Amino acid sequence: MKIEIGQFEFTECWDGVFYKKLSNYPKITEWEIQTILDFIGYESKYGRECKICAIDSIVRAIENYKDEHKSAHRLMPPEKITECTACPTYKGCMTELVCHTSPIESAVKILDCGSLLSPVKARGMTAKQLKAEKRNAANDPEDYFHYIMLAWGNCQAGDRLVMERKLGRFPDENDLSAGFTPGVRFFFRYDKLMNHPGAEFEGVLPMKVKDEVALKDWVHAIIVPDNYRDIIEPHIPETLTEKIHFIKNDCADIWEWSEKVYEYARSI
Repeated sequence: MKIEIGQFEFTECWDGVFYKKLSNYPKITEWEIQTILDFIGYESKYGRECKICAIDSIVRAIENYKDEHKSAHRLMPPEKITECTACPTYKGCMTELVCHTSPIESAVKILDCGSLLSPVKARGMTAKQLKAEKRNAANDPEDYFHYIMLAWGNCQAGDRLVMERKLGRFPDENDLSAGFTPGVRFFFRYDKLMNHPGAEFEGVLPMKVKDEVALKDWVHAIIVPDNYRDIIEPHIPETLTEKIHFIKNDCADIWEWSEKVYEYARSI
């Protein structure tokens, strides 16, 4: 795996390259170094070597921090991370909450079983089969499919992916505004979910969790677009009745919806 550290639009891992954007390039923070070392540690766990491509001062900062990283407690994320500044309101990722977004059909199955499941468990397919699917556009390796992926709470990426899977193509501006249909969001507190025994910090996502997350034990709030009320209500287990919230989608686009549901979730 190759780690490119520089001035990108945002941080992402795509087709064997980890593009790491720094909030204030060429300066690098301890939090950003931790995420890079997390990535290297995760890749090493699955037998993949990493090569860092960056200017000398950044490489030196990472090397100097390595000994401290091995012995120190994990750094908590800053209140806001500005590696991605796409959202109009926050201009960054707010780190109090993380979330997983699913289409309504998957949300029904999640509520029926009471847990978020990894793709391998949820779809009953092998990791090799999932890796070979056309929908794996980023060419993610097999181990990725054993984990539940989580984004920062105010991020619109989950809903964007729901639209992409619905349409079978990358959504355009109209798809994310007039034609936008939100998914169901499962919110978790970062400082709580990080203690899950299957929590993994791999440097790209806020975190991901191996195999399963039992909602009754971990979920903070489940936000459902109000037009799905009749579909969802028959599937709500008693243990989650106080966690389910139906919100009207009266928003102009995916950005307004992301802001609305995030602010609601954090107010609970």
